[in-house]
Amino acid sequence: MKIENNFDLTNYNSYKIKAACNRAFFPANEADFIEIFKNSGLDNKVIIGGGYNIIFSKDHYEEDFIMLGENYSSITLEPDNVVVCEAGVSTIVLTEFALTNSLSGVEIFYDIPSSLGGAVVMNAGASGEEIKDILVKVRYLDLTDMKVKEINKEDIGYEYRNSLFQRETNKVVLKVWLQLHPKNADEIKDKMETVKEARWAKQPKEHPNAGSVFKRPPGHYVGPMIDELKLKGFRIGGAEVSKKHGGFIVNVDNATGMDIINVIKHVQAMVKERFGVDLEIEQRII
Repeated sequence: MKIENNFDLTNYNSYKIKAACNRAFFPANEADFIEIFKNSGLDNKVIIGGGYNIIFSKDHYEEDFIMLGENYSSITLEPDNVVVCEAGVSTIVLTEFALTNSLSGVEIFYDIPSSLGGAVVMNAGASGEEIKDILVKVRYLDLTDMKVKEINKEDIGYEYRNSLFQRETNKVVLKVWLQLHPKNADEIKDKMETVKEARWAKQPKEHPNAGSVFKRPPGHYVGPMIDELKLKGFRIGGAEVSKKHGGFIVNVDNATGMDIINVIKHVQAMVKERFGVDLEIEQRII
């Protein structure tokens, strides 16, 4: 297992916040995970996938970081169109793998930056489709007894952008099984490109960001509320509410994590005052 000291995290978070940690571990198999956690569990450890949905609140971390990326990203096709992914597989790699095998069911995740582990934890989705819709089961390391277990989708307690794994952080997702179905490759490709085109038309791609900042509150849409409050372009330090889509915050000029967090707090306060709505953050603050 590769271990890096004084590791620069700047390229491991999609906001491109400058940060570093004392040590970074790159597990390559289940034995590596057990070795990392066997003595002290999650104490003084932070697990991140592709860094697509996180905000670093500090510029330096004493904690050890566990990195789930290309080092843990095998993807295989099993009988009956079941795709098996290690937690570090990116959604882009998954969608391209499915296209290559003429399998449908994950097109909506094309161009959504996420690791499969992260997508399963937060029940990622878009346009009414969620990862739970195609999930069969999850293999995970239970840090309470250090045993590797498997759990079926029906027992994961999925909710909108929430799951058992988000509520109980002592369970580390290792591998996921997805049920896809055969379809003409041209039709799959068309949907992927349509999804990407629509996303690029609405979302800010010119500056680093981590996607939608807030969960959609019941009965409301985040973007229109921020539009009405004229918060597009509101800026603290190098962080700004996107001028293109109010639900995004972008790093326009070397933003710190606290710049982003302070913009979030301001938006939350304004929305609460005007609409009486509590905006819940979709992203994970570390």
